[in-house]
Amino acid sequence: MQQGKTLLIANPASRNYKGSEAAIFAFETLKNSFPEGFEFLLTEKQGHALEIASQSGTYHTVIALGGDGLIHETVNGLMRVPEKIRPALGVLPFGSGNDYARTIGMDFSIEKSVEQILNTEVDRLDLGKCNDEYFVETLSFGLDAAIAIDTYERRTKTGRTGARLFLESGIDMLLHELKPYDYTSRLDKQDPVEGTMYLFAIQIGKTYGGGFTICPDADEQDGLFDICIAHPPLPVPKAIIMLLLAKSGRHTRFKELEFKKAKKLSLKFDKQPPAQLDGERFSATSFEVSCVQKALRVLRPL
Repeated sequence: MQQGKTLLIANPASRNYKGSEAAIFAFETLKNSFPEGFEFLLTEKQGHALEIASQSGTYHTVIALGGDGLIHETVNGLMRVPEKIRPALGVLPFGSGNDYARTIGMDFSIEKSVEQILNTEVDRLDLGKCNDEYFVETLSFGLDAAIAIDTYERRTKTGRTGARLFLESGIDMLLHELKPYDYTSRLDKQDPVEGTMYLFAIQIGKTYGGGFTICPDADEQDGLFDICIAHPPLPVPKAIIMLLLAKSGRHTRFKELEFKKAKKLSLKFDKQPPAQLDGERFSATSFEVSCVQKALRVLRPL
């Protein structure tokens, strides 16, 4: 990588408030490798990373240290910077799910990821855009969004993290919150289609929920979303089996699941479903979604 002036944005609350310690470690380890300048800032509130990144045009690189939520905010801030001076994005994963870090090949150990950041190349990856907000990995509705939101609340209360927590939440939501939603969708220039779903996932990367491979064929550079839709009827025992198999991407053979690809889609629901962008709650009933091919410059390990 070109080690120009670099800004590290860190979430001090990540991994049970160990983010500050990780940021200091990263700063002390990396600062001498960036002769043009290396600075770090700790976020103080929700939305702060977006504010910081939106004013980062004087930097060559902005590194986000935290989870998918921090990356989501940082990217939305970066996309407010004019393209000619927009910094590249680096990631030091220090969250609970770390799905975007998984997509770009970063190690989850802070020690190893700090080493990786010095041996990267700049690559261009796709971005999703939904109702004027960007996302880097996932947009979903219905059951999987309810699981993501519930997982966040459980993590906040208990301090527990990881795919096991997502799985526990998933089984609980399947038992108590398996609700159908009617929708109308239009993919690219196809005719509108009406349907009913339990789950509607729109992916840039393969995974969500801390490594659940919901769309095994997703490619973060092909300019297309990979879409997974779960239709009723779907008995709860079968849904639990599908959830367990989704951890390794072995769920695709079930007839209740439909897989599609699209560059753009319009999606309208009869009532507001649970919705999430990169794990962040998102509220609406109508969604205009587009894939912006290779819109984001990202540091990927060699």
